[in-house]
Amino acid sequence: MTAKILIVDDDADIVAMLADRLHSLGYSTVAARDGREALEQIAQESPHLVLLDLTLPKLSGLDVLKQLNRSKHTETLPVVVMTAHGSIDAAVDAMKEGAYDFLTKPLEKDHLLIVIRKALERDSLQRQVAYLRSEVAGRYASIVGSSPSVQSVQEAARRAAKSDAGVLLLGESGTGKELFARSIHQWSPRQTMPLVVINCVALTETLLENELFGHERGAFTGADRLQKGKLEMADGGTVFLDEIGDMPPSLQAKLLRVLQDREFHRVGGSKNVSVNIRVIAATNKDLKKAVKAGQFREDLYFRLNVITLTLPPLRERRGDIAALAQFFLDRHTKDAKRPGMTLSPAALDALTRYPWPGNIRELDNVIARAVVLSPTDTIEPAVLALLPEDAGLRAQDNSSLSYLDLPYHESMHEHGRHIIDRAIERANGNQTKAAEFLKLQRTYLLRLIKQYKSRQA
Repeated sequence: MTAKILIVDDDADIVAMLADRLHSLGYSTVAARDGREALEQIAQESPHLVLLDLTLPKLSGLDVLKQLNRSKHTETLPVVVMTAHGSIDAAVDAMKEGAYDFLTKPLEKDHLLIVIRKALERDSLQRQVAYLRSEVAGRYASIVGSSPSVQSVQEAARRAAKSDAGVLLLGESGTGKELFARSIHQWSPRQTMPLVVINCVALTETLLENELFGHERGAFTGADRLQKGKLEMADGGTVFLDEIGDMPPSLQAKLLRVLQDREFHRVGGSKNVSVNIRVIAATNKDLKKAVKAGQFREDLYFRLNVITLTLPPLRERRGDIAALAQFFLDRHTKDAKRPGMTLSPAALDALTRYPWPGNIRELDNVIARAVVLSPTDTIEPAVLALLPEDAGLRAQDNSSLSYLDLPYHESMHEHGRHIIDRAIERANGNQTKAAEFLKLQRTYLLRLIKQYKSRQA
């Protein structure tokens, strides 16, 4: 997309000169001769950048900036002011009103181009950041569900968010603890500061220590520069410690010091690093039993356990399954560029009756695969490939759903094979009937079977 630049100057020669230079570089331009016309052009043309002379008829350049500032335009629209050599004080005033930079007349070509490029790069980065923030907010914005158990936890989370007290999130794996942690951060006074997520079970003890506290230059072989840890990067914001029950005992002691004193040493360092952080922790383990077994520090448990929120498993909130399924369906059809897909009544019934040993995360995965594998825009129960209810209750204790832990493409392959095996079994080995169950052409089903067999060979 060609960047559009608004040139605001009452000197027609300067406007023509700037327009020629900018056109030669591939920019498009519009022009305004006074301050009022400049505001009109900004509203009508939505330029990507404004070159604004400070000395203008009807409304000065500084007054234009003030109006843009009041309307919050200067937060998104870069304005570069132009002024004579003897008016540097005016340029400084313009910078205070939100101008990105200033140029002195007569304009030097190379300097002009450098300032324009930097201003447009900043504008592009701001747009990307705004987009990514909206995407993240959209993905984690809402806690879906109206069941009393979820509403009760959500109300308690909103109250907890207003304070800086530590929050301990309990519940089975896949119940949405990270979503609640992100929501608490967004509802808190720290929402404009970072939320840093640390998985306490994903790394070895040494790597986790480095992840948390960072290291000084020379702390170990290969440490050729200082590196800040995630606790330091979260200063002013929130730290979410996921799977806190699996943190090694030696690091539990160091974390306790951080919670007590709000300071720590980087690995290989002796200087105190102070941080202002709010800690939210989560686990699917029984920490009281872990304390009794000597696997978790009692003093750390009490530090973390200021406010406890227990998230209900999905099988205890069946009334929310339809809404959650639709939420995930909307997300995954958008990602897969398959708009208009729906769940059949039979599929919704199957989802509602299934016990969900993997909770919301399992439901998310099931919908994601169904969107990819469904041969039609209506998802039927066969595509969901849910286990019978009694088998589902045992799923956590056997390998029936072991493919859920595989990488994405391997999981998709295993899931597809599972669907076809079930259909063939249901059809007593008749591939034509199996194809009818799956609403696939028999030749396509045979090709899929051949592909699965070749990968197993």
